[in-house]
Amino acid sequence: MTIDPLTAADLIAREVRTGERNGATTRVAVARRTYATDRADLWEAVTDPERLPRWFLPVSGELRPGGRYQLEGNAGGSIESCDAPTSFAVTWEFGGQLSWLTVTLTPAADGTILELEHEAPVDPEFWAQYGPGAVGIGWDLALMGLGRHLDSGAAVDPSEAEAWAISPEGVEFVRRAASQWADAAVADGDEPRAARDAAENTVTFYTVPPDA
Repeated sequence: MTIDPLTAADLIAREVRTGERNGATTRVAVARRTYATDRADLWEAVTDPERLPRWFLPVSGELRPGGRYQLEGNAGGSIESCDAPTSFAVTWEFGGQLSWLTVTLTPAADGTILELEHEAPVDPEFWAQYGPGAVGIGWDLALMGLGRHLDSGAAVDPSEAEAWAISPEGVEFVRRAASQWADAAVADGDEPRAARDAAENTVTFYTVPPDA
């Protein structure tokens, strides 16, 4: 697929916040992107179990507030709230870890703004190693896939998307995004050198195949 990696990375605005849940410190990775479609269409793309697999993953479960969902081969959790077509909030349970995901859609002059907030308890060692890019880059790639689906109406080929992520263009995208996540972490109080080192580790994690 032909994608300008720097332009694609710059479509997303990134922010890091420090929060708190139940007395524990959390860090919140926030990604915002404007899509050239109306809110109803974007809401359907991010919530309809028939459309989600076209750009993300198949989903199953009781897809209503109070129900539980499961993404194929990935996270599951509880649906905490759903205010169509404005926002939904779910727990994100994966690998024995609990975090929280909120998606909000806001009409804009040139389409609809999607804001994604992923809040997680702080593991100091993991944060020092990877910073916000560990979760942020995954969402960057997913939001790019969503954009391709909305532009064409077609499904994104998962194998093609995976291959692109480790291509020269994909590596450039990941490096640009990781640098911007580092900037966001510094703006929230992280030490600049540590944030840059963590970003480099994140680039390696996403772009170097495990058997390389």
